[in-house]
Amino acid sequence: MYKSKKFSYDYDEYETEGKSVETMGEDILNDEEFEELEELIVGDWGDSWEDSIQPFLDFIVDHAERFSHIKSLFIGAMEFDECEVSWIIQGNYEKLLNALPNLKRLTIKGSTDLELGKISHENLKRLTIICGGLPSHVIKSIETAYLPNLEELCLYLGIEDYGFDGSIDTIRSLLENSDFPKLKSLGILDSEIQDEVTEIVLESKYIHTIKQLGLSCGTLSDRGGQLLLEKLPSLPNLESIDLSWHYMSSEMMEKLDRLGLAIDMDDQQEEEEYDGETWRYPMLTE
Repeated sequence: MYKSKKFSYDYDEYETEGKSVETMGEDILNDEEFEELEELIVGDWGDSWEDSIQPFLDFIVDHAERFSHIKSLFIGAMEFDECEVSWIIQGNYEKLLNALPNLKRLTIKGSTDLELGKISHENLKRLTIICGGLPSHVIKSIETAYLPNLEELCLYLGIEDYGFDGSIDTIRSLLENSDFPKLKSLGILDSEIQDEVTEIVLESKYIHTIKQLGLSCGTLSDRGGQLLLEKLPSLPNLESIDLSWHYMSSEMMEKLDRLGLAIDMDDQQEEEEYDGETWRYPMLTE
């Protein structure tokens, strides 16, 4: 485990003490524990729904040598009562990734104004993006990324209303064209097309080599459950499968459970009927 510390500002610090995204970098550098830290967790930077994190990202780039010992970075670690995930104003991470060659883990929460640009990083092992809607240009950046040591990839797709402007073809292209030879854990989560995502993931080149599979937090129904029921027995490489927050029936859950595999099927959801239509919702949107 990395030695970690979270940095954030509360309402009083922002309103009365003048703390903001512009002061976050200096405050972190001046922290007495900074030189010993390996992980930085950045929460609310003040007015996170109006002020982009970009000045802080630029600060790291400008002081790259001071941050060179950081191995893990989480930007946007906020609960909904601090800032809804769809409101978090992110930034462009291309220069930051280039400036931190020793970084091994990057977690980003929020996708508004998020840019990854051209990704090339020798040492990054884990990339996670948590959001209510992941733009297709961000997915394309990951698809074309040079990440030879990436072991874990976790993407929340979300819905169109909050930023996801792709389709199942976007995910198919990602899985077909990306090149992550050391990938051990793959999560494509939180989608309103989770059944289709499940089908594509089960057909992907990674499915016979990964150890952990995540298809949770979305609208997975018995359709996707049946695909898993048929495919999972041929995948002895999988050590754990996360299907939590789903819309599968109890009957399908029992069938999957009888496979004797480590499958998380917690948080069974119920479909909603409205005006003659059936509605299913991903876990995280707004």
